[in-house]
Amino acid sequence: MKVPEITLIFWIAKLCTTGFGESFSDYVFFNDYIGQHAAMLMGLGLLLICLAVQISTTKYVPWVYWLAVTAVSIFGTMSADFLNKDLGMPLYASTLMLVAVQIGVFAAWYATQRTLDVHSINNRLRELFYWLTVLCTFALGTAAGDFAAVTLGLGTLASSFVFFGIILIPAVGYRWFRLNEVLAFWFAYTITRPLGASVADWLSVPAPYGDGLQLGTGPISLVLGILLAGVVTVIASRHRRSDPPKAAPPNSVEGVQETFRN
Repeated sequence: MKVPEITLIFWIAKLCTTGFGESFSDYVFFNDYIGQHAAMLMGLGLLLICLAVQISTTKYVPWVYWLAVTAVSIFGTMSADFLNKDLGMPLYASTLMLVAVQIGVFAAWYATQRTLDVHSINNRLRELFYWLTVLCTFALGTAAGDFAAVTLGLGTLASSFVFFGIILIPAVGYRWFRLNEVLAFWFAYTITRPLGASVADWLSVPAPYGDGLQLGTGPISLVLGILLAGVVTVIASRHRRSDPPKAAPPNSVEGVQETFRN
């Protein structure tokens, strides 16, 4: 299996990627020295490189996996912003379109594989469906977060509380009401995006566009990037302790040495 176990630290890391992806994407995408089209190409290039490395691995490698998620977060944010800022698509329209796209990806995944369970990612096609779904959740979450904050007029802080309340639905449903595990996971996974993005926007988006602390997308990207790196370091350390090294082949130097030691 090439995805991590779904534990508390998984969700902490996921929220860190959403916050960092939102603030860093905004920092690059709206940077006058870079330009939106160049930023999109840079984000796409990073995404393709990270996914190529992830797909080429034969097992779950924490740093590789979470770097790929971060790249998806950055490009997913840019994609949603491109629909709104460059193509002029209203936020409600981009949100509905991305909902339809995500449903379509789920439908195609289930029709061909008969499962949406992340614990069954054991072949190349399922892995491709998994990463396509992850990309859709990030783009959809960005559009939905902006729709709540801007179109509905909630602002970033109120939106954060709204999405925090929504994400409790799958948690409570799975814990006490036997909500389907796969449905609960993807529901929560999708909502972490607008939750983390709303918090990041509340912290970072500068005046006159921000309605929060307006600390700047650059400084918040740096802080969240350091936090994300720290969390992934903990995950990688735990993974090394729980993944014992394989025994050396008997004909290898290490294998011969182990034989004499025994």
